[in-house]
Amino acid sequence: QDAFVAFHVDKGMVSKYLKSLQIGELAPDQPSIEPTKNKMLVKDFRELRATVEKMGLLKPNQLFFFLHLAHILLLDAAAWLILFYFGTSLLPFMVSLVMLTISQIQASWLQHDLGHLSVFRETKWNHLLHKFVMCHLIGASAKWWTLLHSQHHAKPNCFQKDPDVDMHPFLFTLGKKLSVELGIKKKKYMPYNHQHKYFFITLPPLLFPTYFHCHTFYIAYTKRYWVDLAWMLTFYIRFFFTYGSLLEIKSLLAYYFIFRMLESSWFVWVSQMNHIPMDIYYDKNLDWVSTQLQATCNVEQSLFNDWFTGHLNFQIEHHLFPTMPRHNYWKVAPLVKSLCAKHGIEYQCKPLLTAFADILHSLKNSGELWLDAYLHK
Repeated sequence: QDAFVAFHVDKGMVSKYLKSLQIGELAPDQPSIEPTKNKMLVKDFRELRATVEKMGLLKPNQLFFFLHLAHILLLDAAAWLILFYFGTSLLPFMVSLVMLTISQIQASWLQHDLGHLSVFRETKWNHLLHKFVMCHLIGASAKWWTLLHSQHHAKPNCFQKDPDVDMHPFLFTLGKKLSVELGIKKKKYMPYNHQHKYFFITLPPLLFPTYFHCHTFYIAYTKRYWVDLAWMLTFYIRFFFTYGSLLEIKSLLAYYFIFRMLESSWFVWVSQMNHIPMDIYYDKNLDWVSTQLQATCNVEQSLFNDWFTGHLNFQIEHHLFPTMPRHNYWKVAPLVKSLCAKHGIEYQCKPLLTAFADILHSLKNSGELWLDAYLHK
């Protein structure tokens, strides 16, 4: 299946584990594709994937990723050196926070690449560096991230299958149909008609310092990811030892919480601009390409946008080819656009600020739909 091909680099090795699950072969007279799936689109996409492989677009440029890691480590070191040389007054304190926030968010884009096995050709090196970046540089579990993010990629925006939309209905109501359904059932966990307003003070600043911060430790502990936990502890030992030697306890805790809030805000606006404005509903059992395209949109390319979003401005290409190194997204984008045009599928690409605004517009529209259904007798 296309999802299997998209996720796995070493397909031969993975196939060994699947042999025990094989229950037989399809009879010759049985269809090989379900009626809900677009047979011609699947055929054309598989031809496109073959073309992509022949063009070498799945091969990483390791110099690109080395330089990216180097600038992360330099910013990380600069954040501490600024406080060390210039003291802990307000100005160096704020500049240091900015340096560390940039380092952290760029590290989160790099761990994303490593988690998708797109930095090295050998899986083991991706896994090893993933632990270094995610666990040691960021302080979260690499296996925790892989567990959640793989589900997101398999069924993006599919309620009850994509953990990224689990905030519905407890914090927000998402998607037109789900919002109406929630209103008809007379369910109200939050004042959803104001969700586009309270979004600013909830999800962006608080996702990392509250939910993610606790959830990564909870999953790592309950699932016994002992190696990840050991790596994660090295982050906290390093952080509190190095910064604790310069800052008093109150300033240290404030510094930590502020940079987590800034990092969280940056991450949430970027990660949600490609998904929240798109269709969110139950799994429709569509083909791989349709499933990805109905849940994703792109943001215009520029050097700043590429760096600021970790190339997630090419969200469509990333979801269709999750193991593709991000520096090649722009090369495959015209081919994907042509595929969409051939099959009459909308290929959405918008300016960065428009993408941010669309998050709020989507939340406002969903909230209004919920309210109308909730008040309807």
